[in-house]
Amino acid sequence: MPFPRHTIDTAPAESQPALAAIQRKFGAIPPAAAAQATSPRLLNGFLEANKSFEESSLPEVAREVVTLCVAARNECHTCIAIHSRVLTRLGHPDFARRILENSPLPGPQLESVRVFTIQLLDHTGAVTDEELRAFLDAGHTLEQALEVVFGIGVYTMSTFANRLVRA
Repeated sequence: MPFPRHTIDTAPAESQPALAAIQRKFGAIPPAAAAQATSPRLLNGFLEANKSFEESSLPEVAREVVTLCVAARNECHTCIAIHSRVLTRLGHPDFARRILENSPLPGPQLESVRVFTIQLLDHTGAVTDEELRAFLDAGHTLEQALEVVFGIGVYTMSTFANRLVRA
C-alpha cells in the first residue's frame, strides 16, 4: 500500500512546520520526508532525535560512520546515498565503499567507531568488556559509547521508516 507523498498543504497540521523547515533547508521536500509526514510523531520525533545526535560529543565524521553502518545493515538505499555524499563532502569519499564492503577505515579512532557500531548491532547492544575496552582504548569515552547506541536508534528509526514508505 503506497504512502501519500505529502506537500506542506496536504500534510497533517503537526507535520507542516517540519516539512516547511525541511523545504527551507534543502530547497525541496525529499520523498522520504513527504511520506513520513503521514505520522507527525515519526517525522518530528526523528528530526528532534537527529538534532540531538548531531549535538553529541562524537565528531561529525564519526556520526556519519555510525549512520552509514546502520544504513548498510538495514539496506536503506536512501540513507546510503545521502550519507555517502556527506562523507564525500567531509573529505572521505572512500569511506562509504569501505563501510559497505565491511573493510577497515584508516585511522584507529574511526575504525573503532565502525567496528564498535557493528558489534553493537551484531550483539543487540551486549558487547563484551573487551569490545568496549577496544573502543575506549582508541580514544573514545563512555559517553560516546552510549552516543553510538543513540545514533543506532535514531537511524534504525529512519531506515525502517524509509523502507516502509518505499522512499
